[in-house]
Amino acid sequence: MLAKNIDFFSVNNDFSGERTIADGKHELVEHLESCAIRIWYNTQNTCFDTHWHNDIEIIMPVENWYDAVVDEQYFHVEPGDIIIIPSGALHSLTAPDTGMRFVFLLDIASIASIHGFAEVEARLSSPLHVTKSAFPYVYDDIHSILMQIRDEYFCKKPFYELTIFSLLLNMFVTIGRNHLNNIEAFSNTRIYKQQEYTDKFNNVLEYIDEHYMEDFTLEDVAAAVGFSKYHFSRLFKQYTGFTFCSYICHRRIKVAEKLLAQPDLSITEIAMKAGFPSISTFNRVFRQQKNCSPTEYRDKNRLRHFYGD
Repeated sequence: MLAKNIDFFSVNNDFSGERTIADGKHELVEHLESCAIRIWYNTQNTCFDTHWHNDIEIIMPVENWYDAVVDEQYFHVEPGDIIIIPSGALHSLTAPDTGMRFVFLLDIASIASIHGFAEVEARLSSPLHVTKSAFPYVYDDIHSILMQIRDEYFCKKPFYELTIFSLLLNMFVTIGRNHLNNIEAFSNTRIYKQQEYTDKFNNVLEYIDEHYMEDFTLEDVAAAVGFSKYHFSRLFKQYTGFTFCSYICHRRIKVAEKLLAQPDLSITEIAMKAGFPSISTFNRVFRQQKNCSPTEYRDKNRLRHFYGD
């Protein structure tokens, strides 16, 4: 028996009906017109098998726990916690017999092209379990922003779409800056050089975002920003948490994940569009990162949510 996904406010709401699942793994999220976010006050007591979608998913339990397995990592999320599931991540969800939670689905396509977002997106490549103990300096800010987004979404005040967009930007900046503070980026570098290095590596990530289809080397990029390849490699790993090569693969796989949602593209076409030199390399790297083949990931059937009138 499925409970209903009931919008939290009754004012100007888009009433959500029962959630129905078809066979498959790819969830197609239906956004409201002119709004890049969808929110539900969810009381379903069902479990959802492994699936994926292009949206970032954020779940905030209000009453009782909620469990998530994201790319084979297990998370037990208590009321007050926040779980952020990356775009394209394979994940399954388990609900208790009774409980309530907010579910946010974010389409970041309109944000992804903004200068500087590449570093934040790298931080969001892995699931984040945001708790007061793990994120003591920004938990309250992130929680407050999400609640403001919720209120704007359900009350639909004038300019609520613009307000939500600005709040999302604020949240991503908060996450990005907290990441830099935690890793103490370039902590062994003189203070006046730290901002210079941060700017340089943000530009490197932007360059990769624009040229991932091209054949470039670590030496090429290091020389372009004025570092030896050894110094560049060390600083890149320190700044992003990835080696240079692993980040290139990660970025190309993220592109492939989105392209796999287009049924008219063949696997070979997707491999080429994502910047892989061959279909065999694409298949190997994809399986290494996602633990399944591109074909299995796409699946001929799709998991879809349907919401009532």
